[in-house]
Amino acid sequence: MSEDRPDADALARMYRLMVTTTLADEKSVREAKAGRLQAAFYPVRGLEAVCAAIAAALRPGDQVVSTYRNLGDALAKGVSLRSIMAELYGRLGGTSKGKGGPMHLHDASVGFMATTGIVGSGLPIAAGLGLAAQLDQSDRVVLTTFGDGATSIGTTHEVLNLAALWSLPVVFVCQNNQWGEHTPIAEYAASTDLARRAAAYGLRAERVDGFDPIATWRALNSALAHARSGAGPVFLECVTYRLTGHSGTADFGYVPKEELAAALARDPAPAFRTWLAEEGLVTTERLDELEAEASAEVEDAFAFAEASPAPDENDLLTDVFADGDLFVRELSR
Repeated sequence: MSEDRPDADALARMYRLMVTTTLADEKSVREAKAGRLQAAFYPVRGLEAVCAAIAAALRPGDQVVSTYRNLGDALAKGVSLRSIMAELYGRLGGTSKGKGGPMHLHDASVGFMATTGIVGSGLPIAAGLGLAAQLDQSDRVVLTTFGDGATSIGTTHEVLNLAALWSLPVVFVCQNNQWGEHTPIAEYAASTDLARRAAAYGLRAERVDGFDPIATWRALNSALAHARSGAGPVFLECVTYRLTGHSGTADFGYVPKEELAAALARDPAPAFRTWLAEEGLVTTERLDELEAEASAEVEDAFAFAEASPAPDENDLLTDVFADGDLFVRELSR
């Protein structure tokens, strides 16, 4: 692996993760529309390149805090697709035994520490984990992802200021998909250069093309090295575009057709495949194999999820309260 780009094996892994994310995302949307998922699903289409770059740049000991649009982030950090899909179905095989749901995936065993359905609330969690890493005198870095809409939340600005003041080893990755639910960024932010806004708090900030996995990987490598060295946090704005609705069942007819068409022309996985083949970095035969592997993994994960049993009423208080029996006794008083 050079400073310029990952080696051929890493590039192949990045492409496979992008295809897996796309296929799993699209099938999850179909399942959400059919009413077969336990809760709402929030698609990640358009973010695949950022997720692949995160996977290639992070060390195993680093930690991630994500948002509710978390499928690609979870895969990037090594959460099994089987456990992700089972959680979407509310089954015991899920990351939280079917009780957290798609908005609250987590797997601390691989450093995927938390996701949250509250916009902007992942940043203070990441800051706390970053403070812990600093106090431990470890070289661990905490990376947190969030959408552009989160930059309008007051907590975000408090955290950026505090992280810069304390030089916390945190990399803030804004997955700017241009939409705050149904509102385009220009209608809720007077300044749409989010990296420039973040820089005002005294931390390093950079804007990168989030459709380009290699450019994003380079920026992430640099950001992680900066934070790991003790030089302080980094804000990385990855500019992408949301290729589907806000949720898996939401209409997105309000999205300007010309904007969506331009974004779809840069659909991350197909565009990356073309680049890899044209540059001679991965053969077309190997790319076909990677796509077949991704498709098989997705089908296996959904079959596992559907076959996994649902939790019963005896599981309701397990992993929720330190003393479930005491809680029941208190309720019955």
